[in-house]
Amino acid sequence: SVSAVFQEHLRRLALQDFPCGLGSWNKSCFDARRSPRRGQPRLGADPAGEEEAMGLDEESPEALMELLRDQRSPWALPPDCSPQDQHLREMAVLAPKLVCGSNVFQVLRSLRIVGKGVEEVDEGLLQLQQLEELILSANQISRITSANLPRTLKVLELCCNAVADLQDLCAQPPPELQHLGLGYNRLCSPLRDKYLTAAFWPNLVSLDLSFNSFTDLLGLVSQLSSLQKLRVLVLQGNPLALIPTYRGFLVDSLPKLSILDDIHIGPDERHQFRGLARQPELVRSEARVVVSVGEIKGVPDPRALQQLEADSEAPVITYSYCVTYEF
Repeated sequence: SVSAVFQEHLRRLALQDFPCGLGSWNKSCFDARRSPRRGQPRLGADPAGEEEAMGLDEESPEALMELLRDQRSPWALPPDCSPQDQHLREMAVLAPKLVCGSNVFQVLRSLRIVGKGVEEVDEGLLQLQQLEELILSANQISRITSANLPRTLKVLELCCNAVADLQDLCAQPPPELQHLGLGYNRLCSPLRDKYLTAAFWPNLVSLDLSFNSFTDLLGLVSQLSSLQKLRVLVLQGNPLALIPTYRGFLVDSLPKLSILDDIHIGPDERHQFRGLARQPELVRSEARVVVSVGEIKGVPDPRALQQLEADSEAPVITYSYCVTYEF
């Protein structure tokens, strides 16, 4: 589950161990005589006096931060760690009480769990009451229950999973969601349930449906046209993108769209396709694919003439092949 992976990740970050957290290495920085403002020195405090108050076996916050940031330090995070991880560890030095125990759930605004084999988005996520960005790409999620998503979410990225149906996600979707990423999943037509409308996503600005199995362009456009705030749309990699009038029909049907398939829509393109939305008969549910076979190695050539001796009674062997394409 997401919660289990998150808890394991927190354990590996060691937010309560040196040089983070509270301990003998920084106890005087956070005792009762200090300013209550999260362990920071009082305004107008004498630096010399602050140094005197610090024990000989303690480290200054600056020195502890250097141990986190210097890549030669044994306490430094690997270079590929997320900014979120670095931010949490620095907060554990400067304000350790904020990330102590369950307090860490109140400060997280972004959570990124990628390629960890997650199968379930469980209700433990609801503890993250300030979460605005949730990235769960490259996992094994087939269904996601929206009741387990924090209501504060603005970004939900589920790229490269196994989502085949939007029913559970649309039961109680986060009302303020601005980006929904569903690329490289198993979604397909028909779209009778109308889950991609403003009734479920009133504030959606960006939608990624790339590399799924959508085929009904007219049905999809009829739903997306209700998303009045939609500005970025990605549909490339779907069968419907093979329709000859695909881009022009979308550009004219969604006049507020700014970017389609990572390509900016300019005034000239809008003018070029003006009126195409009023001609749905041009959107044919078929596509032509031309396949050219240049050379096949390792099999006899059926066109090669066999050289037979005169009056030979040897059987004549012929070859023929059938090539099958699966779409």
